[in-house]
Amino acid sequence: MGSAADDVANGVIAKWSAAFAKVDADALSSLYSKHALFYGSNPTLYRGRDGVKSYFTALPHWNSKSVRFTDVSAEAAGADVVNMAGTANFTVDGAGLTVKITWVIVREDGDWKIVSHHVSSKAPLIDQVR
Repeated sequence: MGSAADDVANGVIAKWSAAFAKVDADALSSLYSKHALFYGSNPTLYRGRDGVKSYFTALPHWNSKSVRFTDVSAEAAGADVVNMAGTANFTVDGAGLTVKITWVIVREDGDWKIVSHHVSSKAPLIDQVR
């Protein structure tokens, strides 16, 4: 049995994954806080639900798309805050893309919303300093 933080993260992941499969910008942006900061697959910082919606609206119109989250860790950072990290494994038109993903999820207006979204390369960008 998972923790309450796991339940929150898994609930948001399920909604996010279903909306991504349709690239439904309205459904995806509704999962974000009105105060969201969002770094996706490009260097632009998007702000709030309108910014998140513009990001997803601009994505290519793939014929097939899906995402599977793995290695998910979630921790409560307060009564109304869950910190989540994991790996997002995207498949778009048969090609795979794997990224590290972090979300900070907060309770806002009685629902759980993503307030911070960040993805980065799964491959090392620099050699680890020893």
